[in-house]
Amino acid sequence: MLRDLTRTCTDLTRDRTREYNRLQGVLEDAGIKLTAVTSTVAGVSARSMLDALVAGERDGAVLAELAQKRLRSKRDLLAEALVGRFTDHHAFMVTLHLKVIDQLTAAIDQLTTRIEVVIEPFRAPIDLLETVPGFSHRVAVVVFAEIGGDAAKFPTPAHLASWAGVCPGHHQSADRIKSAHTRPGNAYLKGALGIAAMAASRTKGTFLHRRFARIRARGGGSRAVVAVQHSILISVHEMLTHQQPYQEPPVSVRRSDPQKQLRRLTNHANELGFTVRFDPIPRAS
Repeated sequence: MLRDLTRTCTDLTRDRTREYNRLQGVLEDAGIKLTAVTSTVAGVSARSMLDALVAGERDGAVLAELAQKRLRSKRDLLAEALVGRFTDHHAFMVTLHLKVIDQLTAAIDQLTTRIEVVIEPFRAPIDLLETVPGFSHRVAVVVFAEIGGDAAKFPTPAHLASWAGVCPGHHQSADRIKSAHTRPGNAYLKGALGIAAMAASRTKGTFLHRRFARIRARGGGSRAVVAVQHSILISVHEMLTHQQPYQEPPVSVRRSDPQKQLRRLTNHANELGFTVRFDPIPRAS
């Protein structure tokens, strides 16, 4: 039951995001550059301006006066951004998209209220999950709904990570590890873990932040996100199994292979158009 609620809420939230994107497309067609000043058209100030545009107001300065709080300091920029070719057709399309957005928002609010009622018996494990860096209440609820309270059904943390689809594929020839994709896994769980991984990557001073930065430097952002998702899920398995809050993994001292370091430096120099040679330093006898 909880899984049905969280999945429906996730689907409707994605639908609302797509509807906002369609709304943005209509504004771009009308020459309204609202997002050049505001970060999103989903804010209170942006909604007031859109409602005024639909009602017939075309004066950019008047529309800019509807800005609230910190956005009022950008009224001059807003006045310029709100001058375009907004026609009756654009007003009709904006009205249509806003109506759909309002309907989706109402449904999401109903689902959120229902979810809070259903999770009442499971507050303890969900509170534990919220101790993971990057976990919001919503992410914790989705993760719990997908995994369940009994993590013992997965014999090891690796089984859980594999089931979720956050284990990198294995494609190795000799000592070269080639590109490999992750398996599909549980799309809803992966989506929630992706949100958590990106949030955790910004929590400085944590193991997850250091892991993200280290892997991104050598493998790119996408690979780093998967690695952080994997680390998070390993911790989640331990937390649900032993009913304990998140604990930072111990800092390990890793000894790098000198030959791998030399190969990496050589390849990097070759990419820059240089040839290099490394000669060992004579050791004193």
